[in-house]
Amino acid sequence: MSQIVPPWLVWALASAVFAAATALFAKIGVADVPSGLATWIRTLVVVALLSGLLAVTGDWRHLPDLSSRTWIALALSGLATGASWLCWFHALSLGDAARVAPIDKLSVVFVAVLATAFLGERLSGLNWAGVGLIALGATLVALR
Repeated sequence: MSQIVPPWLVWALASAVFAAATALFAKIGVADVPSGLATWIRTLVVVALLSGLLAVTGDWRHLPDLSSRTWIALALSGLATGASWLCWFHALSLGDAARVAPIDKLSVVFVAVLATAFLGERLSGLNWAGVGLIALGATLVALR
């Protein structure tokens, strides 16, 4: 039996909703503190939440099984996340959330280009048109 809505789409939409909430709360939260401190507080909350989740699910047990390739990839991902969050909070401290967020979402365009170049993923002409529209839309929303 085929699924009407694939599970990845449900999770991706939930991610988008939480990302929107993140932008609003972050804009409010960064108003009275330096952007680096705001990023640090957010990071502590994420670490606490995920530590609790891993404890509840028992997923800590997989830690010894991770390969060095996995450790390196996840460490690099963590560095990129930290840099992204620092830039995100600084941008929010300087600009409107409704203009900063769409530019941040240009990451979708960058992922499409990099995934095809380095991961061997393929996008159709229609997919590339969508990527182009995302880039155009983000640019138009950010304009004054």
